[in-house]
Amino acid sequence: MLPTALTALLILLLNFFGSQELEDRSPQPTTPRLRFDLRHAHAVSPSGHVVFSDVLRWPASNLGLPRTTHELRTTYISSFRPPSFDEYAEARIRSIRHAQSTDLLWSHERILAPDVESRETLLGLAKMTNNAYVTPNDSAWYALDGQWVHHHPFGWEPDADGFRGYVFATPDNSTIVLSIKGTSASGVFSGGGPTVKKDKLNDNLLFSCCCARIDWTWTTVCGCYRGGWRCDQDCLERALIDEDLFYPIGTNLYNNLSYMYPTSNIWIIGHSLGGALASLLGITFGVPAIAFESPGDRLAAKRLHLPSPPSTQHVTHIYHTADPIAMGTCTGILSSCSLAGYAMETKCHLGKSIVYDTVSNLSWSVDVRTHGIVNVIDSILGKPWPPCEEVGREVPELHPEVDCVECYSWEFGDFPAP
Repeated sequence: MLPTALTALLILLLNFFGSQELEDRSPQPTTPRLRFDLRHAHAVSPSGHVVFSDVLRWPASNLGLPRTTHELRTTYISSFRPPSFDEYAEARIRSIRHAQSTDLLWSHERILAPDVESRETLLGLAKMTNNAYVTPNDSAWYALDGQWVHHHPFGWEPDADGFRGYVFATPDNSTIVLSIKGTSASGVFSGGGPTVKKDKLNDNLLFSCCCARIDWTWTTVCGCYRGGWRCDQDCLERALIDEDLFYPIGTNLYNNLSYMYPTSNIWIIGHSLGGALASLLGITFGVPAIAFESPGDRLAAKRLHLPSPPSTQHVTHIYHTADPIAMGTCTGILSSCSLAGYAMETKCHLGKSIVYDTVSNLSWSVDVRTHGIVNVIDSILGKPWPPCEEVGREVPELHPEVDCVECYSWEFGDFPAP
């Protein structure tokens, strides 16, 4: 006979491992494939308000065309959401004004998200992202679901703000995809349009080390440079809270969209500047965010005083090694970025990253012209990736970017203006 204490311990252990086995064998929720239709265009009005325009579709039968659909694979992921946007915003303000941190009661949830380990899904999202740069009747538009009405180029007017994109939805509105346009700079960053000035201001504020101070010939975008390699931190952070900048506009856009679709899951996607904004909004609202070829956004999140959730793994960055913007190597006075007037100096990304080594595997040269989303669609995601096929995967493994250092030459601190 075993001693009573030992018997009780064995029973406890058997019950524990038995319950673990039952838990492991319990049925997992199925992950559906979702079909998306284009539902709205979004833009910012001259008065600064976010506005939506419905996009109507001709019935495919009227055009003599077969109905086509675009489907994405999904999976369930963990995410942390703030208790409310108001509490989140209050925590930001407290941190900005008083340097005081607030412990938010983050809620842990299992949410439906795009399957970022599926090449087909990333390809579909990349096409949706590309379309934020163009109108549906543009030759550069990737057809996703049927043919679309030639509608007024909402948000593409010559005096438009530049913050624009599209809203896609499943037929039952259960899941919404918000796409955000990235930097428009014809001939430099792929894509065109009249919004270069506002895009450049946001790029240079969010992704430079100190107000786009490259050398003495540059006009800085804020007054925080203090000589040498010194930058006033408080000044820099105050420069990022202007309500006319893209992050506050993005939070208003998300709030409006969640008001229109209160019970829907929302995913946010974007390329370049649009990808960084998607990531920052994903952190803010705890929703899946997919960013293509985004500059480093971790420093911007810190300077914006975004309260940090326990995990940011619901944010995914996809980029390749020949893109100097995503890699953080488009720096220096003679770089392509600097010659175009952009100070793209950050390189550290939030969440996890899928990195395609196009330098080693495709013999691409590091060149700013590889930054465009069309290169990603046609040359990377549009065909199987050989190094992944060799190990039975569809895309490279996701990894967090640890031990990442940027702007190491600069000294940030309390340096009041003379």
